[in-house]
Amino acid sequence: MIEVLSVDEQLFYLRKGFAEIIREEDLRERLELALKEGRPLRVKAGFDPTAPDLHLGHTVLIRKMKHFQDMGHTVIFLIGDMTGLIGDPTGRNAMRPPMTREELAKNAETYKAQVFKLLDPEKTELRFNSEWLEPLGYEQIVRLTSHYTVARLLERDDFSKRYKEGIPISVHELLYPLAQAYDSVALKCDVELGGTDQKFNLLVGREIQKDYGLLPQIVATVPILEGLDGVEKMSKSKGNYVGITEPPTDMFRKLMNMPDALVPRYFELLTDLPMDEIAALDPLTSKKDLAYRIVKDFHGEDAAARVAENWGSVPLPENHAEASDARINRILVAAGLAQSVGDADRLIKSGAVKAGNSVTLESVTNPAQRMEPGEFVVRVGKRYRWIRLTVAS
Repeated sequence: MIEVLSVDEQLFYLRKGFAEIIREEDLRERLELALKEGRPLRVKAGFDPTAPDLHLGHTVLIRKMKHFQDMGHTVIFLIGDMTGLIGDPTGRNAMRPPMTREELAKNAETYKAQVFKLLDPEKTELRFNSEWLEPLGYEQIVRLTSHYTVARLLERDDFSKRYKEGIPISVHELLYPLAQAYDSVALKCDVELGGTDQKFNLLVGREIQKDYGLLPQIVATVPILEGLDGVEKMSKSKGNYVGITEPPTDMFRKLMNMPDALVPRYFELLTDLPMDEIAALDPLTSKKDLAYRIVKDFHGEDAAARVAENWGSVPLPENHAEASDARINRILVAAGLAQSVGDADRLIKSGAVKAGNSVTLESVTNPAQRMEPGEFVVRVGKRYRWIRLTVAS
């Protein structure tokens, strides 16, 4: 049974952290119907296991699943072991190399271990879309494809751009949105969650469900989380990420050294704190509380308290280098943080280099600046490369 909360109370709680709800009036009606029928909503989010590790950017969506779960609804964590074979073409300007079943299965195991840091395993349906996609025969696949036109698929920005530029689009890529839509049919979803970049795929599911005689799902999208640089989306390839399996000290350090301007955004998307309380926060003084809350979610209260208490003496990075030339641009080259002195000068002049201890880092502006003898920490660029350095006396 759904927790006894009014529809208005549920909507107030659920709105936080969403970029868009299509349509909110439909969600209201579905919540009212669920209360009347005494059943929970079925809320799905799908994850293709194309990489082994999740970072905080992925947890924005998982946290919204948790919020539906908090309201007593059924959340379905769907592992796309079949759609993963296709590869989501969203945002791609070229075909994605297909993955093997073995790679997908290995990654799926890590997902299962990680998502239950936030979700209650006793209240979560863990499903694999191979359950219904693999048994589909040729006739059923043809019938599925008959429900959507190529013209509508080519309305997608990424497909449209590739088509205009003469970049190949494989037929199997066109099947991806339809396969994802059929997931919603098979699971009889009331709501499907996804990132803003998934909006097209989610809306296809809404249309296909109607063709199969089901109520169309409500589509709710979450924003794409900015990485630690505050500019590009969080991504392991960009190095501006916090992995949810990283050691507590590393998570805490990364979060404490991110731009202050990100603090309200991270509170909104990565915590359960209400928006009115977030609005009253001072980013300069609340960053430590934010880091504590995030570490607590993934490593427990004891680990979070320990790291927060010892923050003034956080251990230095394990990777270490020594330098005999005290000029900072030469130090960067010797440590492998810049390819040449010219590259080091460019990084420094662009404001990408900070140095200090593991707690307090200051921007370096003069390429010829001489560092005092001793040990210190250097952080370089948006990729957040850290190294511990010893300058000879």
